[in-house]
Amino acid sequence: MTAITVIKRDARGEDELSYQAVLREQNEEYICVDAQFALEDRDLGYIKLHRGDRFREWFYSDRWFNIFRVADVETNLLKGWYCNITRPPSIEAHQIAAEDLCLDVFIYPDGRTLLLDEDDFKELKLTKHEVKKAWQAVAAIRRLVEKRLPPFDEIRAK
Repeated sequence: MTAITVIKRDARGEDELSYQAVLREQNEEYICVDAQFALEDRDLGYIKLHRGDRFREWFYSDRWFNIFRVADVETNLLKGWYCNITRPPSIEAHQIAAEDLCLDVFIYPDGRTLLLDEDDFKELKLTKHEVKKAWQAVAAIRRLVEKRLPPFDEIRAK
């Protein structure tokens, strides 16, 4: 098992959070790692995260988003997918770093989507190109969800 350090940076490139993950798969398009939620339990209003919840995370070399599949620590049931809109990540042998642009999309197991943190996104000092890329990333995620393409191929009807 290859250990990977995942670093979440803010839009200015400043480190906000880092954690350990285990390499699951890597190819030219993405790296996939497994990690556990290590912070205190949180109720975000649309999902409850518990210490130990299982995250399978995809970081794409050329995309402006990453995708976290969230499963319950006790039951292993799918809670949903949390998608961060980011600049394309820096992927090295034992480290992934992504600069978060605040805008997020949450996808429920039944395929419903929820756009999050739009106000925070608007406050960022981004170029027109970055704003365009961020909204294109949201649209790309929604297309993947609609077509039930991986990793959203687990979506089940209500």
